[in-house]
Amino acid sequence: MAKRLERVDGLIEEYSDLPLEAIFKEDLLRTGIAFSEKALRVAAQFKSKAYFIFSFDLVPLADMSKQEHLRAPEEICLLGGARNFRRTIVSVRVNPASPYRIDVSDDGRALLELEGEEITEVHFQPVPEFYQRTLSNGKPITDIAPTIEWGYLVYLTVFRICQYFGREEECQFCDINENYRQQKRSGRSYTGVKTVEEILEALEIVNETDTVSRAYTITGGSITSRLNGQREVDFYLQYPKAIEERFPGRWIGKVVIQALVKEELLQFKDAGVQIYHPNYEVWDPALFEIICAGKNRYVGRDEWMRRILDGAEVFGASHVIPNFVAGIETSQPHGFGTVDEAIASTSEGLDFFMSHGITPRFTTWCPEPLTVLGKLNPGGAPLEYHARLLRVWRDTLEKYRLSPPPGYGEAGIGQAVFSVSSFMDVIRTDKPASSIQEAGESRVGRIS
Repeated sequence: MAKRLERVDGLIEEYSDLPLEAIFKEDLLRTGIAFSEKALRVAAQFKSKAYFIFSFDLVPLADMSKQEHLRAPEEICLLGGARNFRRTIVSVRVNPASPYRIDVSDDGRALLELEGEEITEVHFQPVPEFYQRTLSNGKPITDIAPTIEWGYLVYLTVFRICQYFGREEECQFCDINENYRQQKRSGRSYTGVKTVEEILEALEIVNETDTVSRAYTITGGSITSRLNGQREVDFYLQYPKAIEERFPGRWIGKVVIQALVKEELLQFKDAGVQIYHPNYEVWDPALFEIICAGKNRYVGRDEWMRRILDGAEVFGASHVIPNFVAGIETSQPHGFGTVDEAIASTSEGLDFFMSHGITPRFTTWCPEPLTVLGKLNPGGAPLEYHARLLRVWRDTLEKYRLSPPPGYGEAGIGQAVFSVSSFMDVIRTDKPASSIQEAGESRVGRIS
């Protein structure tokens, strides 16, 4: 059996039109990262995981013998090193059994290794000043308004539970409910429903101290009946409305909610929301019905897709950016049996939306062990699938001459900050990639 590094290098050679950094990034996202004790001691001094909505880990918190959930970084920056990486931001998915391991060398450098071979240097993000603050009710700001994407995005999960309950309704790749339960059991401050007042107070602190964030996302679980006496549209609408009234134009406003009818979307547009994410998760109709049973039951697959197109009439096509979970097409027992079939299906969806000016984006599937599909498919999707998806996504974007999706920062290898997939990294631009000089002075790796 070929070694893991040989297989990765083989794909890098086969897909030489893609940045090699993107291939490694996808493999890290699907496989997770292990940390030495020394690396965890260093990482704990920097910006740590906030568990902003899902676990994005390949083991439950209870199985983290080194307490990685309290010490591992939210994201890492891969830069320089043995393969001269251009700056690449990667979301950390903890997996103590991963073949990828971060350790600290004798000369103080944090290194990413695969099977004992150095791949690149690792840099950690400093703790933002506002991360040290608490709200007037004593809650840490990291509970209410953490940031991701190297500080670009303020992530506001205002409802940390989903009303799609149980195997008959929950999306089979999603651990939002299980993650909420395990975070509460761990004793972490983890607010289920955040009030408008908490959000505004947290953003006041961010606004006073932070110059990096450029966008916010309002998101949370689906509401199928009522929450605090409100329908989904009314519950989620109150947050951007209050934010835009208090901080007009300070951030790019984004919402991740169900596919709503046009009349409801107009309310979000009038409130100042700029970008709408009605996530469809998987394109194939049969897989949508099985994997997204709740969405299929309450809205329906065909109606969901129609509402995405309706959203383009409200926000403009370029500002409707539905997400899908890249890799669940291959999940067993119901997914496609080959990479060719999976890519053909997903390509069909990309072509459909991009031909209408809508650019879907994707999250690389993390097979979390507390989910149905994670338990059945602990290895996730093949790396070949992810490499081919990056190519077809980029080529379809270029085919329809679409611009990079707005609200994600700069595009291109060395510039992109989106950390849970590489779609922004593979966009071809004329801008030179970030260099090793940007690493700053810290020998353990700090990007400021």
